[in-house]
Amino acid sequence: MTVHGPELAGPGYRLVLDAGGAWAELSGPEGPPLLRLSLLASVDQAGARDETLQTSTPEVSRRGAQAAGWPVVTIRRRSTCWDEAALRLECRPDGVEVRAEVRGRGRLGEVHLLGGRSLLPGADGFLRTGCALPALFCPNPEDPRQLLRPASAPAVIGAAGDSLPGRGHWFFSPAPLYLALSRQPLDAAPDAPAVGGWLGLSLLGAVSELDFTELAYQPADKGFRLRLDYEGHRAVDGSFRTPAILLTPGQRTPYAGLRAYRTALAERGLAAPPASRERPAWWSRPMFCGWGAQCHRAERDRVTPQETCTQASYDAFLAELAGQGLVPPTVVIDDGWQRQYGRPEPDPVRWPDLAEWIGRRHQAGQRVLLWWKAWDTEGVPAQWCVRNAAGEPVALDPGHPGAARLLAESVTAMLSAQGLDADGLKIDFTARTPSGQGLTTASGRWGIALLHELLAQVYAAAKAAKPDALVITHTPHPGFADVTDMIRLNDMLRLDDEDPIAPVVRQMRYRADVVRAVCPELLIDTDDWCVPDLAQWREYLAVKGDIGVPALYYSTHAGLTGEALQARDYAALRELWAGRGPTHVQRTV
Repeated sequence: MTVHGPELAGPGYRLVLDAGGAWAELSGPEGPPLLRLSLLASVDQAGARDETLQTSTPEVSRRGAQAAGWPVVTIRRRSTCWDEAALRLECRPDGVEVRAEVRGRGRLGEVHLLGGRSLLPGADGFLRTGCALPALFCPNPEDPRQLLRPASAPAVIGAAGDSLPGRGHWFFSPAPLYLALSRQPLDAAPDAPAVGGWLGLSLLGAVSELDFTELAYQPADKGFRLRLDYEGHRAVDGSFRTPAILLTPGQRTPYAGLRAYRTALAERGLAAPPASRERPAWWSRPMFCGWGAQCHRAERDRVTPQETCTQASYDAFLAELAGQGLVPPTVVIDDGWQRQYGRPEPDPVRWPDLAEWIGRRHQAGQRVLLWWKAWDTEGVPAQWCVRNAAGEPVALDPGHPGAARLLAESVTAMLSAQGLDADGLKIDFTARTPSGQGLTTASGRWGIALLHELLAQVYAAAKAAKPDALVITHTPHPGFADVTDMIRLNDMLRLDDEDPIAPVVRQMRYRADVVRAVCPELLIDTDDWCVPDLAQWREYLAVKGDIGVPALYYSTHAGLTGEALQARDYAALRELWAGRGPTHVQRTV
């Protein structure tokens, strides 16, 4: 299909519009078209599909600070469920912004961009954007064996996922809302040169506008569309504009594209630009997290890992390390220390005096972090929770005044000198963000924005209780840089997969490269769970200092094989912890 109509250009692209308002061709400055853009969109209401009955001839106007401004193309369409509807393309210097606008009344369901449902004569059904680029980069880790995936494979970036089939996108929650396409071979490294460069697709919106659970890339035969799922939780009474999709051809690598994505957000006032932060020196020192040692002991004793999270176990773990000349500067007490997940009280059998134990660590010059599980309802009154139609609690609701008060009190109890006096939090399970049209919240906020609200409350309470508290999350989205101090790279493997074994180092380097590209002001927690075997653990140990803050999860045995650590392994740890091993100095911006 050849498009004939108005032609617009920017420094790195050329856009040719169809006179009928349904299609456009996007190219780099030279060469064949990269995308045959569908200029339809579907802004579905909960219970009603948005279909296009008619499109208008493109209207070109000007917008921008400079004298001439940049071209803005408006294509009006007649919708089956909105009083007015349009698609706008802004041909800005850094790329082409595409967004949908509607006017009317209803609750948002699914929103489809770069494609939509058509009732146009001769072109009815779903019209998608055409694309012949074979490789897709997604900054949200899924299968640890792949860094690039075929453009014919789906991808999801969002705040909801778990280990169930088709939902394994939980390592980062959320990752940057960015995708990239190219002609790169699928077995190439993402940062290797690609013929023609990479075409970036950035979703631009302030975090308060991200009240959908996920951005989904949905491919079809030689085409795709993007979907935002609001799940009926965003009410429209008047006008609504979707977040924009910024199309940027010619990016050198996906990581360069991620840096440009952060710049685009900052220039539009949608996220803060990277800025230098004052941070205590102890944040950057090696950490020992007991989860791996807990799991080894649980395997030995045939109990759950949570049952081995005891004061006696952690005394034993630290004694085992001390016997090898290793005294961890920071100790992370992992899952199992609490009596109830929704409350901060220690289990009195496992931890008879956690505050006293933390005090002894402080006397030894060590810091202590506590593992904290986001969203959990255990011990929380049902009326303070997100509930389903049967009234059953699904997740803690940070918009409920009672839950907000509980969060503040819990964090204060964990970190203040009058409480347990811990030095920070390792926040986990952020991918348990509630999802479903049949759920309700007190504030009406939803999706990614609801997760940010939860973490903002926790972060504020942590800093109020202890100004130098360290808060670790796995949320490397620029809009979340204000609620975290360090990004954890998360588990290396998806252990619930039928075949979970995958190369560790290249996967963790890719995750760290994503974090550094989009949130350079944040530290990186290298994680250590779970390596397939001792050989891969050694390979990863050799590069941890180059990647971020070294984390150790084992005291005597490592990996799925449970192989015993050898003298050479403890020697390598001593070298790294003493600062004589590989050291990556993270960029201060």
